[in-house]
Amino acid sequence: MKTVLVTGSSGLIGSGVTEYFHARNWKIHGVDNNMRADFFGPEGDTRWNLGRLSRELKNFSHHEMDIRNREGVLGLVKELNPDAIVHCAAQPSHDLAAKRPFDDFDVNAGGTLNLLEASRRVSNQIVFVHLSTNKVYGDAPNRIALKELPTRWDYEDPAYANGIPESMTIDQSKHSLFGASKAAGDIFVQEYGRYFEMPTCCLRCGCLTGPQHSGVELHGFLSYLVKCNLEQRTYNIFGYKGKQVRDNIHSVDVADFIYRFVESPRFAEVYNLGGGRANSTSLLEAFKSVEQITGIAQKTTYVETNRQGDHICYISDLAKVQAHYPAWKLTKPLTSVFQECVDAWRKRLKPEAA
Repeated sequence: MKTVLVTGSSGLIGSGVTEYFHARNWKIHGVDNNMRADFFGPEGDTRWNLGRLSRELKNFSHHEMDIRNREGVLGLVKELNPDAIVHCAAQPSHDLAAKRPFDDFDVNAGGTLNLLEASRRVSNQIVFVHLSTNKVYGDAPNRIALKELPTRWDYEDPAYANGIPESMTIDQSKHSLFGASKAAGDIFVQEYGRYFEMPTCCLRCGCLTGPQHSGVELHGFLSYLVKCNLEQRTYNIFGYKGKQVRDNIHSVDVADFIYRFVESPRFAEVYNLGGGRANSTSLLEAFKSVEQITGIAQKTTYVETNRQGDHICYISDLAKVQAHYPAWKLTKPLTSVFQECVDAWRKRLKPEAA
């Protein structure tokens, strides 16, 4: 039986990867210390998801560990000698990074380095998949000429009709401290791949979503939006007239791509992995989509100031992903993503009524 070590295994993507590999008869070792609860408070707590995985997956083992614990990480990877490491653990918030910069960097950059070096010391054949982010591009995508449509911003320049490619610069732009720390980890993953000839890849993801997301205001766009709607909370729109665009990819489709990479790895690759144009939506469009499902009018308030380093319009160009792994495709359209998130939050908010 093959073995995979998944960090952040109680989170959205970590748990999705855990379930996906488990269904294909892999042994899963999950690393998680519920730091989301420390970062975001009770609403960010993922213990409910850990409990679900522990109950339902017989080949899943949990390790309560902080990836900043260098000796602990080195020891665990040596003990397990896994076939693959899927690194999903992170401090994921723009805003929180500015308030807790040392924690942000130590988790996103230092934790990634700990895992890479542990992997290299055990075997340079361990496949290493890193959940990076499109925020490594900083606000460079905002330099692309845009056009304003009734409900969204879109690219005016036809060169970007299919979205942002991996050739987009990550240099000389405003990232937020979160984007900078993730960029550091991203470069380390590439460098270990090239310098030590290790099979690695960085997945510069768009908005990650799915029913297992514990969305909060500082992280988890669609999940938090749905939660606000169901609880009739006010959703704060930060700038850009609410027409800012994100592409959204379901955790199942992310896990599917990761599995394909692990089964057929390459060296020091970078992929923009998102929902592409088909799964793109603006805030205004997302409000309408959720309202149509729930029948509840979304309460909003508008804040003129946008978040620093935030993207006005971001759509992932999937050409490289599909060229290297042509059998991979998106299986979860945006309509089903919204429905799954609504169903999941209804169950979690009022389990007796589900």
